[in-house]
Amino acid sequence: MSTGRLLVNSGTFAAVTAHGDVHGTRGPATDGLFVRDARHLSRWLLTAGGAAPVPLTLLTSSDDGCVLTPAGTRDHPPAYTVFRRQAVAEGALTEHVRLVSNSGEPTVVELELHVDADFADQFELRADQRAYEKPGALRTARDTPDGVAFHYRRGETWSSRTTVAAAPPPHRTRPADGDGGGGDGGSGEGDGTARVLTWRFALPAHGTADLRLTALAVPHGTGEPSPPGSPGTVRKRLEADTGEFVGARPRPRDLTTWEDLGRACEQGLADLARLRVPTSGPGGEALRVPAAGIPWFLSLFGRDSLLTSLFALPYRPGLAADTLLALAAVQGTRDDPARLEQPGRIVHEVRHGELAHFRQVPYGRYYGSVDATPLFLVLLEAHATATGDTGLAGRLEPQARAAVEWMFRDGGLGGHGYLRYTSDGAGGGLVNQNWKDSADAIRFSGGARAEGALAVCEVQGYAYDALVRTARLARTVWGDPRWAADLEEAASDLRDRFRRDFWMPGHSFPALALDGEGRQVDTLASDAGHLLWSGILAPEEERAVGLRLLRPDFFSGFGIRTLASGQVPYHPLSYHRGSIWPHDNAVIVLGLARCGLTEQARAVAHGLVLAAAGHGWRLPEVMAGYGRDEHPDPVPYPHSSSPQAWAAATPLALLTALREAGAASGRSLSAEPPR
Repeated sequence: MSTGRLLVNSGTFAAVTAHGDVHGTRGPATDGLFVRDARHLSRWLLTAGGAAPVPLTLLTSSDDGCVLTPAGTRDHPPAYTVFRRQAVAEGALTEHVRLVSNSGEPTVVELELHVDADFADQFELRADQRAYEKPGALRTARDTPDGVAFHYRRGETWSSRTTVAAAPPPHRTRPADGDGGGGDGGSGEGDGTARVLTWRFALPAHGTADLRLTALAVPHGTGEPSPPGSPGTVRKRLEADTGEFVGARPRPRDLTTWEDLGRACEQGLADLARLRVPTSGPGGEALRVPAAGIPWFLSLFGRDSLLTSLFALPYRPGLAADTLLALAAVQGTRDDPARLEQPGRIVHEVRHGELAHFRQVPYGRYYGSVDATPLFLVLLEAHATATGDTGLAGRLEPQARAAVEWMFRDGGLGGHGYLRYTSDGAGGGLVNQNWKDSADAIRFSGGARAEGALAVCEVQGYAYDALVRTARLARTVWGDPRWAADLEEAASDLRDRFRRDFWMPGHSFPALALDGEGRQVDTLASDAGHLLWSGILAPEEERAVGLRLLRPDFFSGFGIRTLASGQVPYHPLSYHRGSIWPHDNAVIVLGLARCGLTEQARAVAHGLVLAAAGHGWRLPEVMAGYGRDEHPDPVPYPHSSSPQAWAAATPLALLTALREAGAASGRSLSAEPPR
C-alpha cells in the first residue's frame, strides 16, 4: 500500500500520499478511495498555479492535514499557503482546502483538481498482475453544476457511481488532457472519464479563501451515503467513537504495571475500533465486526474475525457477540463446490466487489477454511463463559449443531478421521485452507510440498477444543446430556489418535500435518504451539513442545518463527515459512501460560512488545524472520497489512496470558520481564 496515509472509517478507507493526493497506482503501492472492494477514486491531484505545491508539513497520525505552498526562494517567498485537511466517513471522502495569502498585495490563485474513478476491483489491483475479462463494461463521466459524476455499468446487473461535489462550484470543468499520468499502471487520463476542475480565487491582502470537496461512493446494491460534513466534523465523530471503544472498562492499561504492554494494548484497541465494519446478523440486526485488515482485507473474515474477537473477549466482549452473529448469518446452507460451501460450514471471507458478483473470483462468499468452523464453536462457548450470559449460546444452538455436523459429515472427523482439506487452486481459490494459507506453506523438511487431503496439526487441536466446549454447552445450556457425552467421547478419541499419528518421537514434537497418504509432514513449525492452547497434547508433550519453541532456531527475540530456521523450506522473507506472525505468537503465549510455562510465556511476550515498540506500538500482520542477533530492530515484511485485526488484538492476548499465569502461580507476571 502507499507509503502515505491511510484514512479508515466504517468499512471505507482512502490511501493517499503524504500530502493528500491519489495517483491511481497498482500493486504494493495501490492508492485511492475504497468502498466494498472497489476503488471509487483513482485520481485526486491538487495543483496550484499549474504545478503541484511543495509540502511544508505532511499528513501525520495525529492530524489528517498538511501544509503546502507553491515553489519559492528565500528572496521570493511563496505568495500564499495551502492548508489541506481530509477525512473519510462511511462511503465518502471529505476535504477542506484553505488558501491563505502571505502577501500585502491582492493575489489570484488558480487551483485545479484532477479527478477520476476507475472502479477497479481490489483483486485487479494486487501485485499478481492478473487480468479479468469485463464484457459489456462502460465507464462514463457527466459534468454537474458543482462537480462531476462518474458511473460504471457492466451489463444489466452491475452499476456503481462516484459523485464529486465542490463548494464553491468550479469555474470550469474540462476533460483531462490525455497525458497518461496513471502512475504505476493507474487508470490514466484521456480515457474519456478523467476530469479537471478549476477555480480562480482572488485573495485580498493577507486574506483567505475556502474550498470544500466531497466524494460520495455508491457501490452496487447500496444507497447514497449521507453527506459527511467537514473533515473536522468527521474527525470529531470518529475520535468520539474510537475513544468510547478504547476507554471502555475494563481498560487494559489499568490491569498491568508494564507500561509498554499497556501502550501496545491501547494502540491495538484504537486500531480495532477503526477496523470495525458494518454488517448484519441472522435477523437483519446491525452489527460491527472486526475486519481482517488493510488494504486488501477490509471485510468479514471467518478465522481472522474469530481469533481477533477471542483475543479481545475479556476486554471487549461485544466484538465476539457481533462476530458470532455475523458468521451465523452467512453460515453455509447448501452444497456449492464453486465456493466450497457446505451446510453448517463457517465462511472464510465475504466480498462485495464486481469480480465476486460475476463469479470471476470465488470469494463473494467463500468457504475455503478448514478451521473457521471449529473456532466458531470455541468462541461461542468462550463468550458464554467469559460473560456469564448464555443467551447468545442459546440463540445460536441450531448454528452450533450444524457446525458440529459439518465437522463430522464433510470436514473429515467422521469415521475416526481428521479435519482435512484439499487444494482449491484449480478453482481459483486457496491451495491451503488453514491459517498458513499461502500455496507453498505446507512442506516436508526436505522441501517437497505436501499433497492430497491434508490434515494440519493445529486444526485438530481446534476441533478437539470445539468438541469439549460444545459438550459443555450441550450439558449446561441446551439441556442435552446425551449429546454432550457423545461429543466428549469423540473428543477423547480424537486426542488419542492425534497423539499416536502426529507425534514424532525423534523430535519430541508433532508433525506439521499428515498428507493425503497419511505420512507425517515432518517440518518443525509454529503450528505445534497452538496445541498448547487447545489442550490436545499430554502434559509431558506440552512441556517438550513449549521448551522447543524457545530455542534460537524458533525464537528470534521478537517472536517465534513460523518455521524453525535451518530447515530446507525456511525463508525469513516468506509469508509462512520463517516469518513471524504476532497472532500466531499470541496463541502460543496463551498456550504456554495454560501449561504453566510462565517464564517462556514472559519471554515471548517481551519479544513481541519490543517488536511493537519498534513499529510505533502497532504490531504489523507479519514480520521478517531475522533475529535480534542479526539486527537490533524488527525487520519489516515487505507486504504486511497494517493495521491488521488479529495483530492489533495480540497485545490483549498477551495481557490475558500473563494475568492468568500470574493468578495460577500466585504472583504478578504483568510487570515487564527482565531483558
